[in-house]
Amino acid sequence: MTTTSVTNPAGVADVVAGVIADVRERGDSAVREYSTRFDGWSPVQFLLTPDEIERVVAGVPPQVIADIEAVQRNVAEFAKRQRDSLLEFEAEMAPGVLLGQRHVPVSASGAYVPGGRFPLLASAHMTIVTAKVAGVPHVSACTPPIHGEVPAATVAAMHLAGADEIRILGGVQAIAALAIGTESVRRVDLLTGPGNAYVAEAKRQLFGEVGIDLFAGPTEILIVADDTADPLVVAVDLLSQAEHGPDSPAVLITTSDRLATSVVAGVERLLPGLPTRDFAGPAWRDHGQVIVVADLDEAFRRADGFASEHVQVLTAEPRRALTQMSNYGALFLGEGTCVSYGDKVIGTNHVLPTRGTARFTGGLWVGKFLKTVTYQEVVDPQASAELGRLCGRAARVENFEGHARSGDVRSWRNGGARPDWLPDDM
Repeated sequence: MTTTSVTNPAGVADVVAGVIADVRERGDSAVREYSTRFDGWSPVQFLLTPDEIERVVAGVPPQVIADIEAVQRNVAEFAKRQRDSLLEFEAEMAPGVLLGQRHVPVSASGAYVPGGRFPLLASAHMTIVTAKVAGVPHVSACTPPIHGEVPAATVAAMHLAGADEIRILGGVQAIAALAIGTESVRRVDLLTGPGNAYVAEAKRQLFGEVGIDLFAGPTEILIVADDTADPLVVAVDLLSQAEHGPDSPAVLITTSDRLATSVVAGVERLLPGLPTRDFAGPAWRDHGQVIVVADLDEAFRRADGFASEHVQVLTAEPRRALTQMSNYGALFLGEGTCVSYGDKVIGTNHVLPTRGTARFTGGLWVGKFLKTVTYQEVVDPQASAELGRLCGRAARVENFEGHARSGDVRSWRNGGARPDWLPDDM
């Protein structure tokens, strides 16, 4: 699951650039001005106090709290397994030459949890829980007001996920405040979370000054199905993602003419009764595709060409996709699972690559919040001398004399010849 917006309309980049520049210059004053203008929201302070959070969470129905906690346990468990798979090591690569690797969490991350049409609680789980499992010591979370009110369930999700700060603040002004820092907002090192076209553009413009999770586009679903698939399941699952927005691609690649025909008919039957048909209808009309292919080998090849965010495999042997596909954000294998599970409850992260970027990147994961850093130590004099001679030769091939001399000095200090470039009185 990524952004909830339509494709960037004309002028978005200019508007975003102006807001960012203003926040950079005027800080909190600019943030408040844009919050008032765009969201009609100007509280005494955007940051919720612990007492305010406690009151908000206390008003959320117990079943909602229990469900949030259950989902967050799933997300945390998967993220912990990811973290455990990342090895730190130190190895003696040659006698007396020690090289090592560590995984160090960023100092502060920012989590943007969208509001707008939908209160996306799940984004709090994915961006905050995962950061905390990675060991990020400070997570600042922002979410916009909804219809001029504090979104209670979203605040509960952010709090239970472990956010260190929660602000009711949305849009470009929230992204800019987190990335740049203001009088009252601590600057973060990494921005995560989906948003509308303006939020996505703000992250794009600020990338480099701050890290980001992904350049997000509209949510995508691609289903690979054979003649064993249930047409109703396929139709329902296509629409489940089309409802994200009118520009969300929904694609079926199938080996079965019968299934293709039935799915198209099923979608048309189901759309009128779908409460989110105003979004799902245009998405299916303008971005829906049904492609019939000769066999599953071709189906998997075509699917890889799309490099879709979500790929659902409804075939007799769904695990074939694990060996026959390589370009996707996440795979959903068999009728027992669905993309909606990944979006909302199952535990894998739903911040995933879109617009073909699955060709070269995966989605948000615990490793995104970690910096893999290395260290070196040479404790054997002979090894240092040998490396010094090698460094001298290698650097001089590249005309880096200063580098070469660093090697020369260590070779000399550890028993080698005195460098001829060294003054006599040194």
